[in-house]
Amino acid sequence: MKKLVLIAVCVLFVASTVFAADFVTSKKCKMCHKGAKKGEVFEKWEKSSHAKAFETLKAKGEDKNPKCLECHTTGYDGSAYKEEGVGCEACHGAGSDYKKMSVMKDKAKAMEAGLIMPDEAACKKCHNEKSPTFKGFNFEEFSKKIDHTYTK
Repeated sequence: MKKLVLIAVCVLFVASTVFAADFVTSKKCKMCHKGAKKGEVFEKWEKSSHAKAFETLKAKGEDKNPKCLECHTTGYDGSAYKEEGVGCEACHGAGSDYKKMSVMKDKAKAMEAGLIMPDEAACKKCHNEKSPTFKGFNFEEFSKKIDHTYTK
């Protein structure tokens, strides 16, 4: 029986590894999305409350609460997360398939590879009535606060 349980656990682990989205973390995004020439995209995110979302949980003693981790971390799967805070991939999707410069230079190709251009519905996955601190959400107003659009 122990052997059967061990095999089942191994199969589940391998399956979760193979089929899980591969998050590369904001550190990887930083490589190409920082500096004045790139519109200081990374720097704008780094100063944002999204980047500091996990810190707010720690301050409240909620950094182990699964209900909170779902929105205050990136890549949370119910038991672990890939990055503290609301990193790039929390909004733009796991980056392993679109991170290459050859893909990112073509927006359509990047989106085909998993890049998400978040809209109001994407934001409302976390900014909604389920949050204990929810005070309403005006997409137009809040999206301006986190704007980190890069224009050439």
